[in-house]
Amino acid sequence: MNKKKIGIICGAAAAALAIGIVGWRAAAGAGQSGENPVYVNTVEQITSLGTGNGMVNRFAGVVEAQETWSVQQNSDKTVKEILVQVGDTVQKGTPLYTYDVEKFQEDLAAAQLELERMNNEAAGISADIRELEAERQKADADNKAAYTFQIQEQDLQLRQKQFDIQSKQLEIDKLNENIAHATVTSEIDGVVKSIHDGSDMSGMNSDNSFMTIMKTGAYRVKGQINEQNMAAITVDMPVLIHSRTDSSQVWKGTVKQIDRENPVTGNNMYAVSSSDGGTTSSSSYPFYVELESGEGLMLGQHVYLEPDMGQGEEKEGIWLDEYMIDRTDPEQPAVWADNGRGRLEKRPVTLGSYDENLMEYEILEGLELTDSITYPEEDLQEGMETVPGENGQMGRVQPEDTGLPAPEDGGTVDGTEEVLYG
Repeated sequence: MNKKKIGIICGAAAAALAIGIVGWRAAAGAGQSGENPVYVNTVEQITSLGTGNGMVNRFAGVVEAQETWSVQQNSDKTVKEILVQVGDTVQKGTPLYTYDVEKFQEDLAAAQLELERMNNEAAGISADIRELEAERQKADADNKAAYTFQIQEQDLQLRQKQFDIQSKQLEIDKLNENIAHATVTSEIDGVVKSIHDGSDMSGMNSDNSFMTIMKTGAYRVKGQINEQNMAAITVDMPVLIHSRTDSSQVWKGTVKQIDRENPVTGNNMYAVSSSDGGTTSSSSYPFYVELESGEGLMLGQHVYLEPDMGQGEEKEGIWLDEYMIDRTDPEQPAVWADNGRGRLEKRPVTLGSYDENLMEYEILEGLELTDSITYPEEDLQEGMETVPGENGQMGRVQPEDTGLPAPEDGGTVDGTEEVLYG
């Protein structure tokens, strides 16, 4: 390669390097301070007009019946006919299923005959006792003792027979009750949740109840929380319930129970690798929310749950999270805002009330909803260039955000800072 070509290549490389340096600095948007630009967002976007900025934990939930009635099958009986299906709506008194009473009727007939025989035997023993007592009165002194012994034996037999009669009568009463209650009826208004008749295991409850009825008209919401963020939910905590399809529909409730005894398994478990090459499982646990009002909710409806920290209440005026306020000067709170010309300024604001639950300050003066602001980072300087942030972006623009590689420290080229690209 000749010297001319080498000179051209070197010149092209130097030009490319210079263009790269200028390009990176231009993309970085050096302002008056020579620093990277800053992402800003409008106050309206940040506050979302009272709807919150997504910083609150949300949990999936489903609407279920407040009360579930479990029907246990009598182990001494055989189900003859099931009169309802899963999903059927039932009223109190609605027939659910019937027992086969044919065997009970046969047993009842046999028991009644046995009872009649026992009563006859008891009557015969009583007659024998009366006859022995009459003969004892006529007997001489030497024979009275023998009659007394016979009477005592008969009396013992009579008492045993009377006990047997009572037991047989209880058996007959139970048989009569089984026959009379051959049809099982619902004790509540509700919906048939499951039936375990032995043919469909998918409907079986964890407690093996033969049938379960979910009460209608009184709903609660069942949510799930993972063990890694258990602290986010506590008993008696107020919560908001959001519709998944209509953001304007919001209900209020209170956490009444966190079931730590029954972790959710299967697909609700996830594994985390450990340093020794093994895995550690993390469980989720159900929690239950009692609703202030279930009007508009449907059984089985899927919803979102989040702790109620006041974010559901729309406030008049502008309220900013306290971390958005620069308190470097305790006497003069400020925010870092776009000055309307694409440059950053530290703007004094007047604070009003403080919301301890949401940790927000009311801004009385100094800001409008259309103003754009950013986080009060330590190295911010007035005059820095501002860039509209996307999806809530705020703070300093990082080199990777420019689309060009970041420079690394080096020596000097022609008396200027050398920039080496990796």
